[in-house]
Amino acid sequence: MRGADEQSGSMFSYVSLEARVPADHPLRMVRQITDRALARLSPQLGRLYINFGRPSIPPEQLLRALLLQVLYTIRSERQLMEQLDYNLLFRWFVGLSMDDRVWDATVFTKNRDRLLRGHIAMLFFEQVLAEARERGLTSDEHFTVDGTLVESWASLKSFKRKDGSDTQAPPDDPGNPTVNFHGQKRGNETHQSTTDGDARLATKGSGQEAKLYFMGHVVMENRNGLAVGARLTHATGKAEREAALAMVSDIPRRRRITLGADKGYDVAAFVNSQPRPNKRFRKDWPDINIKPVDVPVGPYADSFPADQHKYGPFEPIARAKKQREGKN
Repeated sequence: MRGADEQSGSMFSYVSLEARVPADHPLRMVRQITDRALARLSPQLGRLYINFGRPSIPPEQLLRALLLQVLYTIRSERQLMEQLDYNLLFRWFVGLSMDDRVWDATVFTKNRDRLLRGHIAMLFFEQVLAEARERGLTSDEHFTVDGTLVESWASLKSFKRKDGSDTQAPPDDPGNPTVNFHGQKRGNETHQSTTDGDARLATKGSGQEAKLYFMGHVVMENRNGLAVGARLTHATGKAEREAALAMVSDIPRRRRITLGADKGYDVAAFVNSQPRPNKRFRKDWPDINIKPVDVPVGPYADSFPADQHKYGPFEPIARAKKQREGKN
């Protein structure tokens, strides 16, 4: 018998949100870990609020909602609130009942900023990482570091001269004027965004469009691929290497560790600045004259200092080496 396509709504539901979520759903384990971390953070959360006035969004629910935004790549807080309104899985994870009213996106954003100013996001990350270490899920010997450009929300139209000497015609549209950058030389030394002063002009590769970026960095342990450190910095040419050193120095260690990275970190000054075993060889180079100019350990066939062999500049050393070879 064919069933009828009846679309009348029901006033009551006798199935709880807990019963609707499958027992083997991945978010169940994430929820358990999250709840334990939030329970340990309760004293720090309490210090961010006063004891009177209108109740705010519970910080525990706000952090769970932010975690959903990251896990499911939800582009904005407004879209997140829309999902929370009708997605029962999201309601269960955050801690809302089926009848609870969803927050206004602007109110949610203001409450989120309070937590970020209180460094709660980093404390939450550290609590989750501590549990992973207690379970033996992280390596304490082998790590990998990487960085990526994170595009700023600032428009290129806001990237103007720092001295305010931009000469522009009256805008055709005051709200969204047309701007012609053709023939202009713009750089981070002379220009800055008026809406996001920390963003920097950068490009992802040769021939690609320059945009306003930040740079995100992460260090992963190699046993299970878990993130054990993260940072956000200005997008500069040295940011990846500087952030790598800072993040590695924060890793608790009992022995020497190994650190893997891509070719962006393969710079002599960075590699040579890392500690390495002090081994004494009976014979360094049979012919010291063919020793590469960037070997950080002496002896050398020239009079240049060891720091220059280690960090550069290497061009004067290379020229002197060619002159010696020409004389011989």
